[in-house]
Amino acid sequence: MPRESITLACTECKRRNYVNSRNKKTKTERLELKKYCPAERKHTVHRETK
Repeated sequence: MPRESITLACTECKRRNYVNSRNKKTKTERLELKKYCPAERKHTVHRETK
């Protein structure tokens, strides 16, 4: 399958908050999104983890 499930972790508190999917054939680099972190109570950058 070309799509894989990934986990997004907050860059500030290092907690894994979100699960997302991406197409691994078109997006080869790690995904970074700005999402809401409930622990920090603000929008932070979330980075793809293994």
